[in-house]
Amino acid sequence: MYKDEFNLTSDAILEKNFKIDTRGYRLKEVDQFLDLVIADYEHFYTIIRNLEKEKEDNLETIINLKQEIRNLKTNVEIVKATPTNNNGGTNLDVLKRLSRLEKVVYGEDDDE
Repeated sequence: MYKDEFNLTSDAILEKNFKIDTRGYRLKEVDQFLDLVIADYEHFYTIIRNLEKEKEDNLETIINLKQEIRNLKTNVEIVKATPTNNNGGTNLDVLKRLSRLEKVVYGEDDDE
């Protein structure tokens, strides 16, 4: 996914050979190579930070969704356990009708 965004691969780093001058490696060539390594490391760290943030957000979402599932299961159990009234409806039906009536009385829109 991110392979094309980097200057170097691990093999390129491992196989890098610097030309030797009379006093050792050419400093300019070594500096340019190290600049590439530094740029890639900075990019790696940026990606890692972004992925860690995304992971934290996803974990928070998962926790919230699991809690919502627990709440919904509890509500289903409550509805199943609710006795029906004389008209064949449940108390939940009465609460829904009452909620709709309150919306009409107080002028709340159903689309909200």
